[in-house]
Amino acid sequence: MAEIGKDINRAKQLLTEGKLVAIPTETVYGLAANALNEKAVLEIFKAKNRPQFDPLIVHVATLAQAEALASTFPVKAKALRKIWPGPLTLLVPKKKS
Repeated sequence: MAEIGKDINRAKQLLTEGKLVAIPTETVYGLAANALNEKAVLEIFKAKNRPQFDPLIVHVATLAQAEALASTFPVKAKALRKIWPGPLTLLVPKKKS
């Protein structure tokens, strides 16, 4: 059964447990899961009836988090950090994990 609320700690708990959470992003509402939990990510594909070859977005809070998830991270992308004012989308190759 779905829960409705605004408790960010509860959302964190659900994500930690491998559950899905609907969240507002900078543009739309999204369906979130722990990107490092394979079962949770598969649940997103299942819930959205989305083909698994169609990539998902991973939201991170810091450049260090983005770099940790990428197999390589372009120096030019790092330089953008000095000028970007808010949310920024980068396409980078992911680590195998």
